Amino acid sequence: MYLKSIEVQGFKSFANKITFEFHNGITGIVGPNGSGKSNVADAVRWVLGEQSAKQLRGGNMQDVIFSGTETRKPLGFAYVAITLDNSDHNLPIDYEEVTIARRLYRSGESEYLMNGVSCRLKDVNELFYDTGIGKEGYSIIGQGQIDKILSGKPEERRELFDEAAGIVKFKRRKAASLKKLEEEQQNLTRVNDILSELTRQLAPLEKQSETAKIYLKKREELKALDVRMFLAEMERINAQLKEIEEKSEIVRQDLEKTGKDFETTKTEYEALEKELEAFNVKIEVFREESTKKALEKQQLEGQINVAKEQISSAKQSDLQYRERVEALEAELKQREESEKLYTEEKAELDAKIDEIRQKEETAKNLFRDFAFEIHELEEQLEEDKSEIIEILNHRGSTKGKMQRYDAMMEQISLRKTEFNQKYLRLKSETAKQEEEKERFEKEQQEIDAEILGLTKKSNKNEDEITRYQSLLGKSIKEQQVLQNDYHKEASRLESLRNITERYDGYGNSIRRVMEQKKRVPGIHGVVADLIKVEKNYETAIETALGGSIQNIVTDNETTAKQMISFLKQNKYGRATFLPLTSMGAGRGFSTPSALKEPGVVGVASELVSTEVEYERLIEYLLGRTLVVENIDFAIAIARKYKYSLRMVTIEGESLNPGGSMTGGAFKNNSNLLGRRREIEELETKVESLKNQLEAKQKEIDTYREKRNFHREEAGRLNAALQEQSLKDNTLRMNQKAMEQKAKEIAKEYTDLKRDLAALEKQTQEIEENRESIRVELETSDKREAKLEERINQNQEKLDEKKKQENAHSKELEELHLENAELSSKQGFAKENLERILSEKKNLQRQLMELAVNVSDAKDEIEKKEAEIEKMQEAVEAAKAQEAEDEAKLQEYLAKKESMNQSHKGFFEKRDELSGRMNLLDKDLYRLENQKEKLEENQESQIGYMWEEYEMTYSSAKEQTFEEPLERSEIKKAQAEVRNEIKKLGNVNVNAIEEYKELSERHTFLNAQHEDLVEAEKTLLKIIDELDIGMRHQFEEKFAQIREEFDKAFKEAKIYEGGAAKSSAKSEESGEKKGVYKHLMTGVSHMLPLVVAGGLLIAISFMFGIEAFKDETIFHGIPKALMDIGGGAAFHLMIAVFAGYVAFSIADRPGLAVGLIGGMLATTAGAGILGGIIAGFLAGYVVKGLNATIKLPASLTSLKPILILPLFGTLIVGLAMIYVINPPVSQIMTTLSDWLKSMGEVNAMVLGAIIGAMMCIDMGGPVNKAAYTFSVGMLASQVHTPMAAAMAAGMVPPIGMAIATWIARSKFTSNQRDAGKASFVLGLCFISEGALPFVAADPLRVIISSVIGGATAGALSMALNISLQAPHGGLFVIPFVSEPLLYLGAIAIGALLTGVIYAVIKPKVTE
Repeated sequence: MYLKSIEVQGFKSFANKITFEFHNGITGIVGPNGSGKSNVADAVRWVLGEQSAKQLRGGNMQDVIFSGTETRKPLGFAYVAITLDNSDHNLPIDYEEVTIARRLYRSGESEYLMNGVSCRLKDVNELFYDTGIGKEGYSIIGQGQIDKILSGKPEERRELFDEAAGIVKFKRRKAASLKKLEEEQQNLTRVNDILSELTRQLAPLEKQSETAKIYLKKREELKALDVRMFLAEMERINAQLKEIEEKSEIVRQDLEKTGKDFETTKTEYEALEKELEAFNVKIEVFREESTKKALEKQQLEGQINVAKEQISSAKQSDLQYRERVEALEAELKQREESEKLYTEEKAELDAKIDEIRQKEETAKNLFRDFAFEIHELEEQLEEDKSEIIEILNHRGSTKGKMQRYDAMMEQISLRKTEFNQKYLRLKSETAKQEEEKERFEKEQQEIDAEILGLTKKSNKNEDEITRYQSLLGKSIKEQQVLQNDYHKEASRLESLRNITERYDGYGNSIRRVMEQKKRVPGIHGVVADLIKVEKNYETAIETALGGSIQNIVTDNETTAKQMISFLKQNKYGRATFLPLTSMGAGRGFSTPSALKEPGVVGVASELVSTEVEYERLIEYLLGRTLVVENIDFAIAIARKYKYSLRMVTIEGESLNPGGSMTGGAFKNNSNLLGRRREIEELETKVESLKNQLEAKQKEIDTYREKRNFHREEAGRLNAALQEQSLKDNTLRMNQKAMEQKAKEIAKEYTDLKRDLAALEKQTQEIEENRESIRVELETSDKREAKLEERINQNQEKLDEKKKQENAHSKELEELHLENAELSSKQGFAKENLERILSEKKNLQRQLMELAVNVSDAKDEIEKKEAEIEKMQEAVEAAKAQEAEDEAKLQEYLAKKESMNQSHKGFFEKRDELSGRMNLLDKDLYRLENQKEKLEENQESQIGYMWEEYEMTYSSAKEQTFEEPLERSEIKKAQAEVRNEIKKLGNVNVNAIEEYKELSERHTFLNAQHEDLVEAEKTLLKIIDELDIGMRHQFEEKFAQIREEFDKAFKEAKIYEGGAAKSSAKSEESGEKKGVYKHLMTGVSHMLPLVVAGGLLIAISFMFGIEAFKDETIFHGIPKALMDIGGGAAFHLMIAVFAGYVAFSIADRPGLAVGLIGGMLATTAGAGILGGIIAGFLAGYVVKGLNATIKLPASLTSLKPILILPLFGTLIVGLAMIYVINPPVSQIMTTLSDWLKSMGEVNAMVLGAIIGAMMCIDMGGPVNKAAYTFSVGMLASQVHTPMAAAMAAGMVPPIGMAIATWIARSKFTSNQRDAGKASFVLGLCFISEGALPFVAADPLRVIISSVIGGATAGALSMALNISLQAPHGGLFVIPFVSEPLLYLGAIAIGALLTGVIYAVIKPKVTE
C-alpha cells in the first residue's frame, strides 16, 4: 500500500486545482520558503480528519480555505483528496484503490467522501486503524513531531506502540463497549431507583384508592341533597323576583309621567331662553355698530392730523428746491469753462498725430520694398533646395529600387525553401489532425459516460432531498406535540405558583393579612412558608403543626396588634399571630430517653430546616413532638411512657398525651408543605420538556442542513453537467476548427505558387531597367552641382538685404511708439470732453425737474387744505350720531332686565320636577339592585350545580324523589353528609386510576430491569475478551519492537545501552512515578516565575540598591519593578511549585490543594522546604482520598471539582498550619541566618558542595536537587547559593570545549565539533552540553567536571557574590553583584576542568 496522488483545490495557498502524482518509492517535494511545501503535509493531515485548526497552523478551520490575493477573489470552499494503492488489501475494503476526500465550505458545512460516496469521519478513522495512517499516526511526521515524540509523556508514546502493534481498533471497541456499559449501568441505576420508588408508593396508593371509593359514594348522596336544596332555592328566588318586578313596574310608570311634565316645562323654558338670546344678539349688533362709528370718527381725526403734517412737509420741500436750483446753476457755469479748455487741447493733439502718421506711412513703404526683395530671394533659395532634395530623393529611391530588387531575388530563393517546409508541415499537420480526431472521439465517449453518471447521481440526490423533506415534516409535527405538552405543564406550573402567591387553601383572614405584607414590613409570613421539610416528613410535620401551620409570624407584638385591629376594622375574621419577640426558646424535649427507643425518627423541630431567626419559633411549635416511623412504634412508646408524650407518625397519625389517637388518609399533593415540592417537580418536568424541544429543534436543523446540503449537491451536479456539456461543445468546435485549418493550408499552397510566378516576372523587369537607372543617376549628379552654386550666391544677397531691413524696422518701431503715445493723450482729452458735456446735460435736466417740483408742491398744499375742511365736517356729524346711539342702547338694556325677571318662575318649577325624578330613580335603582342580587344568587346556585355536577335547572327538575323534604331538613342532611366526608380527610380521587397505572408500570419496569442486568453481563464478557486479545497481540508485537530497539541502540556511536521494556499493566496506570519527576514538574512550572521575578528585581537594583524604597526615583519605576518581581512573582513561586508537584502526583484535583498548601508555606515563612512538603503531602492526600471515597455513578463528576479539593484542602491546610509550618519555618529561618552569617570557610564548603552536585550528573536528579535548593533560597532573600550553582553549572561544557582546544589530537573531529557547541551551551548555563563527552567517557569527564565545578562554587561563595536571576548564564552577568570576580570564578573552574581532562584523557585515533 502506498500513496498514489493528492488532489488539492482551494486549500490554503493552492487556489487552482492541482494534482501531486506519487510512485512506489520515495518522492520529494522541494521549493523555496513560502511555496507551500508544509501546506501539502497539512492537506494530508486535514483530509484524514484533523479537527484542530492550531495543528494546521491556523486560527480557525475556515483559515484553510484560500483567502484570496490582490488580484484574485477568495474561494468559497477547500477540497483535498488522497488516493492510496490498496492492491495488497492492507485496508479492510474491497477496492484496489481507495480515495478519501474532504470538502469544507466557508459557511462551516463539511463532508467526507470515500471513493466518491459520502461517509462519516468515524468511517475514515476506522478504515485506517492499525495502519499507522491517520491525523495522529506515525506515518505523518510534521514539523516538531520528532521532538514531540521524544519529549512526550510515556502514555503518549504508548499510543505509537499501540498503533504499531495493531490493537488500536481493539482499544476503540473496548472504549465503545465501556461507554455503553456505563450507559447501561446508569440506566440500571435509574431503573432501580424508579422501582424502589414505585414499590414504596404502591401500598399508600392502594389505601388512598379504597378511601376514594367511599368518598365517591358519599358524594353521590350529597349530590341528591344538593339537587333538592337547589330546586327549593330556585322556587323561593323566582317568587321574590316576581314580587320585585311588580313594584318596579309601578315606580317606572310614575317616573315616566314625571318625566313628561319635566320635558314640557323644559320646552317652555327653552323657548323663552331663545327669545332672550335673540334680544342679546340684537344688543350686541347695536354695540358693534356704535363701536364701528366711533372708530370711523377716530380715523377721520387721524387723517386730518396726517394732512396737516403733509402740508408742513411740502412747504419745507419747496424751500429746499429753490436752494438746489442755485447750486446747480453754479456747477453748470463751471462745466462750460472746462469744456472750452479740453476743446483747445484736443485740436493741438490732432495736428501732431497727423504729422507722425505721414512719417510712419513713408517708413512702412520702404520696409515693404525690402521685405518683398527678401521674400523673392528666399523663394528662389527654397526652390533650389527643394529641387536638390527631390534629386536626392529620386536618387535614393532609384538606389533603393536596385537594392530592393536584389533583396527580392534573395527572397525568391528563400520563399522556395519556405514552400518546401510548408509542404512538409502541411503533411505533418494532416497526420496530427487524424490523431486529434481519434482523441476527440475518445473524449466524446468519456464525456457521454460522465454525463450519464452525473444524471444518475442527480436523480439519487433528488430522492435524498425528498426523504429529508419527509423526515423534516415528521420532526416538525413531533415538535408541535412537545410544544403542546410543554405549554400545558408550564401552564400548570404557573397556576400552582399563582395559587401559592394568592395563599389559596388558607383562611380568608390569613389571605387578607398576607396581602398587607409589602405595606407592613413586620410581617414575615405564615409558618408553612418559613420552613423546609424533606418529602418523607411532610405529612408528619404538617400533622404535628396542625392549625399552627397557618399561623402568621411577625417581628413583634406591635405588628401583631396592628394586624388584629386591621381584621377587626374590616371584619375579615380571626387569625393567630406568632411574634418573634415573645417566642421563648422552649423547654425542649422533656424525655430525652425516648429518643433512643426503636422506631423513633427524632424530635419534629430537628427534622425542619429554617433560618436562624426562626429557630426559637420552630422549637416552640415542634420542640415537644416526637416523630416515629409508624403507629405500632408510637403505641409501644406511649405505653412505656404512660401516655405523656405527643407523637406523630411519618404517615400522619398522631398520639396525644392522655392516649387520644388521630389518623386516616392524608393527601400529600394538596398539603400546604407539599406545594413547594410540587412546584419544583413541575419545574423539572417543564425544563425536561424544554430540553426535548431544543433537542428536537436541533434534529430539525440537522435535517434541514442535510436537505440543504443535497440541494447544494444538486446545484453542483447541475454545474458539473453544464461543464460536461461545455466540454462536448468545445470538442465539436475543435473538430470544425481542424477542418477549417486544412482548407487554409490548401489555400496557402496555391498562394505560394502564384507568388513564385510573380517573383520570376519581377526579376526580368529589374534586369531590363538596370541601365536606364545608371544614366539617370549621372544626370542627377550634374544638376545637383549647378543648383548648389546658385544657392550660395542667392544666400549672400539675402543676408545683405536682411541687415538693411532690420535698420528700417527699428526706425518704424520708434515712429509707431510715438504715434501710440499721442493717440493715448488724444483719447484721454476726448473722454474728458465727453464727460463734461454729459455732466452739463445732466445739470440742465435737474434744473428743469426742480422747476416742475416747485409748481407741483404748491398745488398739493392747496388740495390738502380743502380735504381737511371736509373731514372736520364729517367728525362733527359722527359726534351727534354717537350721542343718539348711547340713548337707544340704554333703552335695550332696561328691556332685557325686565325679561330676566319674568323667567325666574321657570327655574323653581324645573327644580321641583327634577327632585321628584331623582327620588323615583333611586327607588327604581334599589328595586333593580334587589333583583340583581336575587339573580346573582340564582346564577350562583346554577353555577354551583354546574361546577359540581354539570347539571342545569331543567335537568334538576326532571329528578324525582320518593318523599318531599323541608329546606331545614335538607340542610341538616347536607351537614351530616359533609361531616362524614370531612372525617375521611384529604382524599385523592385519582388514586383509583393512579393505583392501576402504577401497578402496570411496576410490572413493566421489572421486565426492563431483568433485560438491563443481562445486557450488563454480556458487555462485561465482551470487554474481557477484548482485553485478552489486546494483551496477547501487544506482547507479540512489542517483542518485535524491542528487538528493533536493541538493534538500533547497539549500532549507536556515542550513546550506548538502552532497551525497550513493557508492562501490560502500564496502560492501566498513567501516573508519573518517582519523586524526581514530581519535583521536576514543579520546578519547570516555577522557573518562569523565578526567571521573570529575579530579572525584574535585578533591574530594580540597577537604579540603586535601595532605590525601590523611594517612590520619587524615576517616577517610582524601581518600586514598581520590585513589587512585580519580589511582591508578586516571588510570592507565587513556592505556591506554583507545590501546586504542580501535587498535580504531577494526583492530576487536576491535586492542583488547587497544592497551590493553597504552598501559599500557606510562603506566608508562614517555611520557604522551599515547606513548599516541597506541601506539594507531596497535597498530592498523596488527594490521591488517597480519590482511592478511598466511593460514590454512585451519578455523583462521580463531583469528586474532582468539589469533594477532593474540599477535603484535600481541609486536611493539608490544617496540617500545614498546625504541624508542618512551625518547625519548617524555624529550620528555614535558622538556615537563612546561618547562610547570611557564616564565615568565609563555611561559605567555601557550602559552595564546593553545591558546585560538585551541579556537576555530578549534569541535568540529572543530583543536579536538579542542588539547583532547586538554590532557587528556593531566593524566596528567603538568600542570593549567594544561586550564584554558586550557576557558576558551577557553566563549568562542565566550557571545560570540555577548552580540553578539545588544548589536546586536539586526543579527540575525534566529531568530538571537536561537539566542543564548539558545548562552549556556546555552557555560556548559556546549559550543563547538558557536556553530555556527549559523558556518554563517551563518563568517569574521567565527571571527575574533572566535579573538581572544576566545586572550585567555581567555592570561589563564588567565598567572594560573597549574589545573583537574583535563576537562569540565563552569560546574559545575566549584568545582574551579578560582582561581575568581574564572578567571570573570574567561572573561568578558573572551567580552565581547571579542561586541563585535568586534557591530561587524563587517552589519545584516540580517528
